[in-house]
Amino acid sequence: MSSALPIWLRPSRVRSVTRDALLGIPLVLAAAALAWRLSGSTVAMVVAAIGIVALALAALLRAQRYDDQWLVRRLDTLRPDAEDSAGLLLADPATLGPLQRLQRERLEQRLSGEDGAALRPAWRGRVLAAAWAGGVAVVLLALLLPSMATPPELAPAREGIAPPPGVPRLVAQRLSLDPPAYTGLPARSETRLDARAPQGSQVGWRLRFDPQPATAAILFHDGRRLALRRNGDEWTASHRLDRSALYRVVPTGGEGPPLPPLHRLDATPDAPPRLRVIAPERSVTLLADQADWPLLFEATDDYAVAPTASLRVTVTEGEGENISFKERLLTLSGSGEAKRRRFAIRLDPRQLALARGNDIVAQLTIRDLRRPASHVVRGPSVILRWPKEMEMAGDGIEGMMRKTLPAYFRSQRQIIIDAEKLLRERRQLSADTFLERSDKLGVDQRLLRLRYGQFLGEVSEGEPEPPPTNDAPATGEEAKEGHSADDGHDHGGSASSATGGTQAFGNAGDVMGAYGHTHDESEAATLIDPETRAILKKALDEMWQSELHLRQGDPKQALPFAYKALAFIKQVQQSQRIYLARVGPELPPIDETRRMTGKREGIERRPLPPLPPAQVDAAPARAWAALAGLPGREAPPLDALELWLRANEAKLADPLALVAAIDAVRQEPNCTSCRARLRGLLWTAMPRPTAQVPRRDAGDAAGRRYLDALRGGE
Repeated sequence: MSSALPIWLRPSRVRSVTRDALLGIPLVLAAAALAWRLSGSTVAMVVAAIGIVALALAALLRAQRYDDQWLVRRLDTLRPDAEDSAGLLLADPATLGPLQRLQRERLEQRLSGEDGAALRPAWRGRVLAAAWAGGVAVVLLALLLPSMATPPELAPAREGIAPPPGVPRLVAQRLSLDPPAYTGLPARSETRLDARAPQGSQVGWRLRFDPQPATAAILFHDGRRLALRRNGDEWTASHRLDRSALYRVVPTGGEGPPLPPLHRLDATPDAPPRLRVIAPERSVTLLADQADWPLLFEATDDYAVAPTASLRVTVTEGEGENISFKERLLTLSGSGEAKRRRFAIRLDPRQLALARGNDIVAQLTIRDLRRPASHVVRGPSVILRWPKEMEMAGDGIEGMMRKTLPAYFRSQRQIIIDAEKLLRERRQLSADTFLERSDKLGVDQRLLRLRYGQFLGEVSEGEPEPPPTNDAPATGEEAKEGHSADDGHDHGGSASSATGGTQAFGNAGDVMGAYGHTHDESEAATLIDPETRAILKKALDEMWQSELHLRQGDPKQALPFAYKALAFIKQVQQSQRIYLARVGPELPPIDETRRMTGKREGIERRPLPPLPPAQVDAAPARAWAALAGLPGREAPPLDALELWLRANEAKLADPLALVAAIDAVRQEPNCTSCRARLRGLLWTAMPRPTAQVPRRDAGDAAGRRYLDALRGGE
């Protein structure tokens, strides 16, 4: 029965934690609402977090008072049948007397159906109702009452040109900037009306005029208008900063000249995060004896990187055109500060079922905390490759190697397909047509055989004799290599044999010309390893037999040999590398006899074509030329320049600076510094003139006489 005591205590402890939580939540909400009203949202969040943690700790500590002694007292109080003997349930049976053991057994029988639900403490409904009523009242008061936080004092305004007497003018100002919450930047206020803030920030104005105008507004350079609201002696407005803009504060009566000065708000866009691969150091790693593959990435952002990232792991299977992919998506947790997080993982190739000749491709995808849409960046792919046994690294001659995959290595399969198709259509074709098509396939087989023969050093054959028949089988070397003495294959006979003479006994050249393959020497043949040469010779033998039967009009007998040739070709494709000679550029020889002579015979004069003139827009060019003169002599076309600026705003690096310079010249046409600034901005906005070859200076009088004397000497 003593083992059932903790079970009886559980309902009471749960009731205690729930009751304390319901009692403390309204108090935490009320404290957070007061902090928000007095000090702002940041302090309110801190107060709420501290309050929740303190409430949870207090509730857990208060639940510990419901222990075994409390349960004994609770049973003695609520259960008369316990007969004040519930303490016997906690005693050791070995220390009890006979009567005590008998009483304990009776208690266990009476309490056998008890689950502890009836022992739970009461809810205290009145206390809970009072706590929630008070908390809700405090929250409503905090939301409805005006802010009690003391706003910062307004700073004196810095007006450019004083307006006429009686016209409202700006005398005090304050600009507040509240960046988006995801940036983690605190809110701040500026005494100037020019500011730079993150894109999406909330901008607020607090202004004061003297005398008070009837209305006031903020006019942006693109025509937007934001009305100011009067709040006592101050005028306020709020605006979301989505893009950079120029604006001026215009009260009623201030629309005429001189206009209030322009102010600038720069919106700093949120840059996407940057991802860097730390490990492995190379994009392709060869699997050796390591048991796992460690990966380490580093992500940085101007504000914060998301704490989790997704790793896409792709495992390739197969080779050639029969490659399949298996993808897995893993979630990684980053470590480090918010602006610079590192994501690490160790991949096990055995768990990913990596086979020899296949790859594992890993690519990490990160994002930032930008709202409403975050930036998503995919990093570079890193590859773990388990190389084949036959793929060996070259010793300093990688530039002289390539895979044995020429395009015509796949033509043998097409010959087989065409031969099978011809057999299926045999009943629909006449005997002559069938024989003609079979003979054409034999010609294709012959051309393919000659192409493969080039890799063994064979030269192109001439017009061959008919293939040998079955009644005259080849013997000796001809049977081994698939050649005959009169097949049109040039074996490089000696001079004596070519002229009809006899062969000289012991002459190595005559012996090689009569019996050997001089084109199989290492100087004339492509460098192929012996194993590949042997397999390729077998393929040529099978092609020869396939060609024989195709030319005789029997594609059914040719197909077995064609299939064997295809199998040997597949082995050649997967064999080692072929080493090709590196060929350099062949430049024409230099005529040494013409060097240092100064003669120009045979050299044609080829003047360079004239460069197209640079397309210069008329409006900025005319304005730039007009601004070069004295003030008042020629007025620059500012209206036309503004139209051109609206049409070409995307081409300029800082269009707002040009807008401000145009407005300054319009307000003060005689301002020399304003005109110079606008002219400098126009020069950078116009396209650069095309570079021209400068004409040679004619020199002074002595130089010209010297040049004339040289020409006269010619």
